[in-house]
Parts: sequence; C-alpha cells; structure tokens
Amino acid sequence: MSLELTHILTIAPAAIIGLTVHEFAHAYTAFKLGDNTAKDDGRITLNPMKHIDWLGFFLIIIAGFGWAKPVIFNPSNLKNKHRDEILISLAGPFSNFVVALIFFILARFLYTVDFLSSSPIGFDFIKLIITWGIINFGLFVFNLIPLPPLDGSHLYMTFIQDVNPKLMMNFYKYGTIALFAIIIAEGQFDINILHISEVVGGITSFFIQLLGFR
Repeated sequence: MSLELTHILTIAPAAIIGLTVHEFAHAYTAFKLGDNTAKDDGRITLNPMKHIDWLGFFLIIIAGFGWAKPVIFNPSNLKNKHRDEILISLAGPFSNFVVALIFFILARFLYTVDFLSSSPIGFDFIKLIITWGIINFGLFVFNLIPLPPLDGSHLYMTFIQDVNPKLMMNFYKYGTIALFAIIIAEGQFDINILHISEVVGGITSFFIQLLGFR
C-alpha cells in the first residue's frame, strides 16, 4: 500500500472516472428500461459527488479494491424483470470496458504526435493514460465475478430471488464474506485465486497489439 503523490495521481483519476461512469450506466439503463428510482435519486448524472463512496474510493487508492454508492432500482417497474435486471447489472462493467477503450484510443492518438512520444514527459503521460485504461479493464473484469455483491452475480441472483428469497439472502451474505476473504487472502498471502491480473493483462495485450503500439 502506498500513498505517494505519484500513486494517488495514477489511481485516483481513473477510479473517479471509472466509478462515476459505472454507476451512471446502471442508473441510465434502469431509467431507459422503465424504472425512475435512480432518476429520482439524482443518479443519472456524471457528477462524481453523486456516485463516489469515499470509504470505498479510499480503499481503491490504498488497497486496490473498493466500491461506489450502489444504484437502487425497483425490479417491479421493469418490463421484463429478469432480462432487464441483468442488463442493468451488466451496464456498469461494460461501461468501464468502453472507458478503457477510449483511454487506449486516446493514448494511441497521442502516440502519433512526435513531440509527445519522443519526449520523456510526453511519453510518461501517454503511459499514464494507458494505465487509466488498464484500471478500467480491471473494473470491468472484477465486477463480472459471479459473487455477490458484484454485478456478475445478477446473472443468476435475479432467478434465485423468485424461487427462494431466503436462499438469495444467504448467497448475498456468504458470497460477500467469501469475496472479501478471497481479496484479503490474495493480498496477505500472495496467492492468486481470482486471476484478475492475468485476464486484464490478456485484454490489455490484445488492444495494445490491435492499436499498433510499438
């Protein structure tokens, strides 16, 4: 863990943008699918102050994982409950995928500018933008893990809720505990359970080659 200024300047902008767009995507998708709950809560906005949970944000800076304020929606207002709940849940992670691509494309454009790519400061700035993209790829992959309370869990939790609400609550309770236990174990004992870094590394390598970085 590090609180050096360079570390904060590397992580914080990407986290603020990534978390804000992520929650906005949840809220906007819910609204478009017929539920006004997030809209009434003022969550259809790109104002970070509406989305950032400062404890979760602080943990992202010092520990590499955290959270934003969850977007609340009412499934009973959705036209197709199971499908729409899954779409709302997936909107967040895939918005981070799009943000990451934008960062990579921007970095590739700046890389074509000679005075940036040929100077140490300019090249470091390009690498910083690539890092912001990698962080958003990380948010994309992490949030698709099918453990509550992450977005990936909604691929099946929406169905369990109808069949056995008590079982769903137990999934949330013990799934959340399991997720935190895995994260702590990975950090404290230097073991790799979720393999997030490998997946993010593979996605990053693909787009670096696709965009023609040298």
